[in-house]
Amino acid sequence: MKKRLIPILFLLVLIVSACGNKKEDSAEKKEEKPETITYQSENGPVEVPANPKRVVVLSSFAGDVMSLGVNLVGVDSWSKMNPRWKDKLKDVAEVSDEDLEKIIELNPDLIIGLSTIKNVDKLKKIAPTVTFTYGKVDYLTQHIEIGKLLNKEKEAREWVEDFKKRAEETGEEIRAKIGEDATVSVIESFDKQLYVFGNNWGRGTEILYQAMKLKMPKKVEEKALKQGYYALSTEVLPDFAGDYLIVSKYSDADNSFQETDTYKNIPAVKNNRVFEVNANEFYFNDRLTLEYQLEFFREKFLGKK
Repeated sequence: MKKRLIPILFLLVLIVSACGNKKEDSAEKKEEKPETITYQSENGPVEVPANPKRVVVLSSFAGDVMSLGVNLVGVDSWSKMNPRWKDKLKDVAEVSDEDLEKIIELNPDLIIGLSTIKNVDKLKKIAPTVTFTYGKVDYLTQHIEIGKLLNKEKEAREWVEDFKKRAEETGEEIRAKIGEDATVSVIESFDKQLYVFGNNWGRGTEILYQAMKLKMPKKVEEKALKQGYYALSTEVLPDFAGDYLIVSKYSDADNSFQETDTYKNIPAVKNNRVFEVNANEFYFNDRLTLEYQLEFFREKFLGKK
């Protein structure tokens, strides 16, 4: 009997051991994170790294990527020109959609850009490439999309909800102070041309008009709201100027319009209601820039930091 029991006991030990190993294997599999995820882009599904470590941004989204703690190895020239990002991007290469060899050398695992970039098919051969059409979704939804792409949707959504709340509360305070009917205009001189902006063209317009619900002058609404911007001459600027003026300035641009009598006689100018901003800092509507813009408006309109 003893001799017969030994093989049976040995067999039971093997079975129990095998079951235990299977449980351990399945537990390990559950703990393992996927190496890739599928992002549903506007051009269809794209397989991207679940944890990207070498991202190239060719337009607009550097601040979104940085804010989500993802490493950048290449960015566009506009991002490199932002003085607030000088330290953050000091070791990051400046690249364009035509610098294919340079991008190859950076060995990216993900490339992000606007739908207007060139060489998309060639870029896709270097690394998974995802593009976004500017304005297809609103500025906060855009950040959530970047969050989805980087596998950080939860963090992106939490920030959006918090930012909306803070921006709306600040807007209520500002309207209570300057009046519900007070108007604000955002203007900029670029390439020897003066522009006024609508409610979704960076430079703080999303916060002022969408989040804070401040009003734009009727002329701005008529001419700039649909297209996003409108080119005008200094002579007609008074028609587009609100009770408050945000003047976006490039240090190397022609800002001589500010020396004209036409400009100096605008009520907002005469009443010291002009807030000048560095255009290179205010240009985008990414998460980092939005935070800075909100802080700027709180300080200028309310005297708060």
